[in-house]
Amino acid sequence: MAASIGLSSCSSSPADSIDYAVDGTLITYNVNTVAGAASGGPQAFARVLTGFNYHGPDGQIVGDHDFGTISVVGRSPLVLDYEINADAVYSDGKPITCDDMVLAWAAQSGRFPAFDAASRAGYADIATVDCAPGQKKARVSFAQDRSFVDFGQLFAATSMLPSHVIADELGIDITTALLNSDGPTVDRVARIWNSTWDLKPDLDLKRFPSSGPYKLDSLTEDGAVVLVANDKWWGAAPVTQKITVWPRGAEIQDRVNQGEYDVVDIATGSSGTLNMPDDYVRSDTAAAGIEQLIFASQGPMAPVPARRALAHCTPRDLIARNAQVPIANSRLNPATEDAYSSAEGAVEAGQFAVANPDAARQALQNRPLTVRIGYQAPNARLAATVGAIAKACAPAGITVQDAASDTTGPLSLRDNQIDVLIASTGGAAGSGSTGSSAMDAYDLHTGNGNNLSRYSNERIDGIISSMAVTFDPKELARLLGEGGSVLWADMPTLPLYRQQRTVLTSKKMFAVSSNPTRWGAGWNMDRWVLGR
Repeated sequence: MAASIGLSSCSSSPADSIDYAVDGTLITYNVNTVAGAASGGPQAFARVLTGFNYHGPDGQIVGDHDFGTISVVGRSPLVLDYEINADAVYSDGKPITCDDMVLAWAAQSGRFPAFDAASRAGYADIATVDCAPGQKKARVSFAQDRSFVDFGQLFAATSMLPSHVIADELGIDITTALLNSDGPTVDRVARIWNSTWDLKPDLDLKRFPSSGPYKLDSLTEDGAVVLVANDKWWGAAPVTQKITVWPRGAEIQDRVNQGEYDVVDIATGSSGTLNMPDDYVRSDTAAAGIEQLIFASQGPMAPVPARRALAHCTPRDLIARNAQVPIANSRLNPATEDAYSSAEGAVEAGQFAVANPDAARQALQNRPLTVRIGYQAPNARLAATVGAIAKACAPAGITVQDAASDTTGPLSLRDNQIDVLIASTGGAAGSGSTGSSAMDAYDLHTGNGNNLSRYSNERIDGIISSMAVTFDPKELARLLGEGGSVLWADMPTLPLYRQQRTVLTSKKMFAVSSNPTRWGAGWNMDRWVLGR
C-alpha cells in the first residue's frame, strides 16, 4: 500500500535506481557465518536471499508466502511441515528445494563444527529434517521437550543459501551426505560454505544465484554491491530496477550533501553529527541490539578480575548520556525493553554504572593494565566512548589504547588483534540482533560461533537453553534473575546502551521504514520508490 501511495505521489514514473548506504562492511553473501552475521550483508540481501519468513518494521516475524508455507503438525514434540512454492526457482533457473533447508540446518545446528556458523540457536533443537533430495517439501521434527518458541526465525530470509552451488562444485549429493553425517564429505561442504560466497572483486556470478526479487549484479571497486531485478522472480516484481548498497565510509556527510545517497541506515552518532539538507527526512529509532564491550578470551582480559576492573572504571552513565539513552543492563533478554529487563541483576549492575577507579585498582590489586579496544572505524560515537573509558580508567592504572580500523570486527578478537571489541549483538557494527532475545542470548552459550568472548558456564548454558523453550513469564523472570547474577560476576561482556538507529531518506523516497533487527531498512527494498 505504501508503495502504491508513493507511486501516485510521484510527479512522473519512478527512478530506475536507488543508492542505499549501510553501516557495515559488505564482505560475504553468506550472512550466517560469524563475520557475515555481523556485517552489513543482512541489510543488503534481505530481498535477495528469501525464506519462509522475514522481519517486518518492528522486527516481527512475517510469513513470506511467495517463498512457501509452514504448517504445525505436532506440538509435543514440535513437528513442522514446510512447503516451498512450486514456482520458486533461483535466478539461474535451478529449483529451490528442501536441499537448501538441509544445508541451512546442518551448517547452523552445531553438529558439524567445521561450519563457521554465527549461531546454532533453534537449529540445534532440530532432531531431523526429512527431505527427499530435489523435492519441495520437508518435515522438520524437534527433539523431545525442545519446542523452540521462536521457530519462525528459522529458515527465514538470508538463512538459506543455494546448496546446488556446492553440490555442483563437489559433484555429489550433499543432502544425503549431510543427513548421513558423512564426516569427510561434510568437512568439504563446510569449507566451501564458509568461503565460496565471499565478496571479492573477481567474483564469479554463477556462484551467487538469488531466490528473491533482486539478484547480485556486480561489486564495485569501492566495495558496494549492485543489485538488479531478478527476471526469474515469481512474485510481484520489484518497483525499482537497480539498488546499489554502499558500505559505510567516512564520507557519508559529503555524499548526503551532494544528494548521492537516497537511503542511509546507520547507528546514530556513528558518523558524527549528521547535518541534514532540506531535501532529506530523518528518523531515529531504537535497535534490538545492545552496544557492549566484548572481552577477548586470551591476553590481558582473559582473567575475570581484569574484566571487572575495566567494567568498574568504565563510565557507563556518561557513555549512555552522550548517546542520549538509558544505560542497558541486559545480556540474556536484550532484544526488547520489557517487564523482564529489571530481572537481570539490577543490583549487581548498579556497581558498574559510574566510573569507580578505586574499585578497579582494587580488582587489579594495584597492578597496571594495558588494554587495546577496537571497533569498526570510522565511528565518531565509539571513538568518543573509547576516549571516555581511557580518561576514566587512567587513575586506576589502566592504559586504554584505541585500536580501531576499518576491518575491525568479530574475527579481530579471535585473531588476538584487540583485547576488547565495542560492537552491538554478535559483534555487529549495526544492530546485529535477530529481534528475538531467545536467539540473541546464544551469543553467551558455550561453543556458539558469535560467543566472541568464548565464555563457557554450564549454568548459563542451561538458562539460555531453557529460555528458548519457555513460554511462562514467571519462569522467564526467574531464569533471567539467576543468569544475571552469574554474568555480572563473570563479566564476559559489559552492556552499555541500546544501539539507536538513524534512517535518512530523500524526500522523494517512499515506502522506506526502519527495522530494529540486523536486516535493517532493507527488509522491504523491493517496494521502495524514488520519484524523479
